[in-house]
Order: sequence, then structure tokens, then C-alpha cells
Amino acid sequence: MGIKGMLLVGHGSKLPYNKELIETTAELIARKTNEYIVKPGFMSINTPTVEEQLEAFRKENIEMLVVVPLFLARGVHIDKDIPEILGLPEGSRRGEFQLNGKTIPLVYANPIGSDPLLAELMLKNAADAIANLQP
Repeated sequence: MGIKGMLLVGHGSKLPYNKELIETTAELIARKTNEYIVKPGFMSINTPTVEEQLEAFRKENIEMLVVVPLFLARGVHIDKDIPEILGLPEGSRRGEFQLNGKTIPLVYANPIGSDPLLAELMLKNAADAIANLQP
């Protein structure tokens, strides 16, 4: 399979750090792999919006679009708002995306949830906090 698109979805916030976190994560993902063209999009407050980035992906030569929410848990955005924007029925994870006169698969990923990698990250953050106590 050729290049895939990844739309990394953030919530959006008035606090600039939140926007930077999503954008930086998108850059880190893009640097880690040549499999994806990665674009960050936001549900509210920040730009570019999810809708704007979907339009931007229509100009890319991708064979699949994967929408990955950078959210910890399920909520109204994950279960209702994002699927609605993607044209997916509630509860569905697969759809279609139109670009350059062709139809490609669209896949909607789960939020982070309780993943073992998250536990590793929390242990790392705890160790960093302890290390920073040392004089």
C-alpha cells in the first residue's frame, strides 16, 4: 500500500500549549515514519479545523485516510461529533473519503484509552519528577 494520510485530531483550547502539543505530536509522528502524511486538526477554538484538514487531504495523493483522535477517553467528541464530521454513522469505524475523483477507505481510530504505553509514560513522568527533586 502507498502513502496514507493521518489526521491527528485535537480538542482545541484557548491555551497555546494545547495547540502546540497536537502540532508537535503530528511532527513527531511524521518524523518517525514515511508511511503517513500527517496533518493536525482541531475540534474547536484552534485552526486548522478538522473540516479544513479534510479538505487539505483531498489534494494529497493518499490511498487511505486514518483519523486518529489525540484524546484519552471517549466522550461526545469521540462518539458523536467526529463521526458526524467524517460522515460515519455513530459507532462505525470505517467509511469512504473522496479525493482527486477517486474514493479511498477512511478509518477512524480509537482514543488513547488504557493502553500499556500510557502506563509506561506515567512511570516515566513519575521517575522524571523524582529525579528533579535531587539537589
